[in-house]
Amino acid sequence: MSFLYPALLAVAALVTAAAVVAYARLQKRRTAALAAAGFGGPATRRAALRRHLPYALILLALPILLVGLARPQAEVSVPHVSGTVLLAFDISNSMKANDVSPTRLAAAQTAAKQFIEEQPGTVDVGVLVFGDQALLTQAPTDDHQASLAAINRLSASGGTSLGQAILVALGTIAGKPVTLPAEGAPPADLGYWPSATIVVFSDGQETGGPDVTAAAEMAAAAGVRIQTVGVGTERGATVEVDGFQLGTALDPALLTTVAQTTGGAYLPAGDAATLADTTKSIDLRLTAKKEPLELTAPFAGAALLLLMLGAVLGTRWHGRIV
Repeated sequence: MSFLYPALLAVAALVTAAAVVAYARLQKRRTAALAAAGFGGPATRRAALRRHLPYALILLALPILLVGLARPQAEVSVPHVSGTVLLAFDISNSMKANDVSPTRLAAAQTAAKQFIEEQPGTVDVGVLVFGDQALLTQAPTDDHQASLAAINRLSASGGTSLGQAILVALGTIAGKPVTLPAEGAPPADLGYWPSATIVVFSDGQETGGPDVTAAAEMAAAAGVRIQTVGVGTERGATVEVDGFQLGTALDPALLTTVAQTTGGAYLPAGDAATLADTTKSIDLRLTAKKEPLELTAPFAGAALLLLMLGAVLGTRWHGRIV
């Protein structure tokens, strides 16, 4: 507990001590006066209680009230939806497929923008794209308009490397380049980032790059959770690439494995409407933030209660407050 005006604590101690001494002297004079008038003798326990309790309650209220004037404050942990969210978009050629209207990528953009608009300012949002390689196009920021603008600029081409996307996302979170360790080498120490979440929008069709499972395990070791959103349908569609018609379908297996490895969840979305609703199920972690809580009111309330009780008992037992 801390105090905004700690000097008042010394004043509270001095005033309380003076009040106790004054009360003791007053009682001593009263006892002497009663003895001189022939009313001396030891008082019963009940009589002593009736005599002293109202005054004791009022004396107890005095330091509590003065401590309240010192503006006591306590730090309490208040839960907040806060931290860092990296939205990772698969921009490979397969995301041009129209089994989700108008296309997989366009539907993912719409759903992601809706997700951002629902986040409080305490959540920093970044945007990452991945095809054959991965690229951070918007560093995490509380300027959500900047993140929305980055999403609007997305276009599809190339293959898919989800493993590279995870490594770039981890590098953004940890603030340093991240690569998979060589075989037999110890994993890199990325620190622990439990307030960071990676949300992947993809159809799950991997075409190469770093080992996805190993990258997910690195994320799990760093406390980073990955939520995956499957964009597309398992019946699939065809896309034209360099004049060729290629079949493509949602493959949820890899996306499910990545999410479960990090303690996240795989969220399937078979159409545009479902995809928009799916983003509402993305689970962001609550973080606890220390905030000062002023305790002046509870102290004042306790002092007032004691004063009232002392006054009521004094009036009832002695016909006066003090």
